[in-house]
Amino acid sequence: MPVPGWYYRLSSFFRENFGEKIYKIPLDAGFSCPNRDGTLSTGGCIFCYNPSFSPASLERETKGEIKSLSEQIRSFQWRSEGGKKRLREQFSFPPDNFIPRRKYLAYFQSYTNTYGDVKTLRRKYEEALFLPGIIGLSIGTRPDCLSSEILNLLESFSRDYHVWLEIGLQSSHNRTLERINRGHTFEQFAAAVKATEGRGIYTCAHIINGLPGENRAEMLETIQRMNVLPVQGIKFHQLQVLQGTPLAQLYFRGEIGVLTEEDYLGIVSDQLEILRGDIVVHRLLNEVTNRELLLAPQWQDSRTGFSRHVEDELKSRGTFQGYSLQQ
Repeated sequence: MPVPGWYYRLSSFFRENFGEKIYKIPLDAGFSCPNRDGTLSTGGCIFCYNPSFSPASLERETKGEIKSLSEQIRSFQWRSEGGKKRLREQFSFPPDNFIPRRKYLAYFQSYTNTYGDVKTLRRKYEEALFLPGIIGLSIGTRPDCLSSEILNLLESFSRDYHVWLEIGLQSSHNRTLERINRGHTFEQFAAAVKATEGRGIYTCAHIINGLPGENRAEMLETIQRMNVLPVQGIKFHQLQVLQGTPLAQLYFRGEIGVLTEEDYLGIVSDQLEILRGDIVVHRLLNEVTNRELLLAPQWQDSRTGFSRHVEDELKSRGTFQGYSLQQ
């Protein structure tokens, strides 16, 4: 649990549950999205350019190919712990006798990773889980792509592995979701989260601060609405304007703006004060894979630097995560 002047970091959660640091391997499993393939829309969310935050998706975009999940995982492990630099230079891919020392979650990050039939999903998840060093899954998806059959599949894995389901919410306000062409409602998100309860699956909600038309009070209301759901984690993002997105067109026309870092820091700190103390904070700030893709905002802080600012802000207030709920 958090202490005054602090918040519940994912690293703390992992150490409590595994006694050590757990690493996430970002993967592109070749999935699409119903908001892109014509099922709901062909344009996707107005802010979204997947390669901007997914290294594996960026490689798909630039090279026009997707490595197998096994190749992606083994290459990541080798780069991160392959020993001396000369060995990594000698072997671009890990030798057969390489055994990872660290523990990892296979992070199915690119696009909608439950958007497929159960047989296909099982095959892809098992390809990752059966590799050395992999102790579980982290699966990025949408609330409208979680059928009972898919949840049954994830529940079966959760008996032997650690499973996080990362569900994009972005906002609890349907007006905003419609404005950003999200293609689902808050009610669908709430139903999806409730459907995971009792299955051994950890759920993490993604939210974006600074979405078009939303004010500070509405951003805080999203946290309050999420607090009453069986959510175990949250990822905070600032709205980012990326090259080639519909949002960029609105930005160039002067129809939308972005938060300053000072404003974002204040909003996140306010949100943490009203966030349930048991909810694990996976991230406070989003970063792009390539800064040339980013039009705005052009902040200089890294995730680590911004986290220190948040901690300092909470300490200066004399508050902490869940503070307002205890008053």
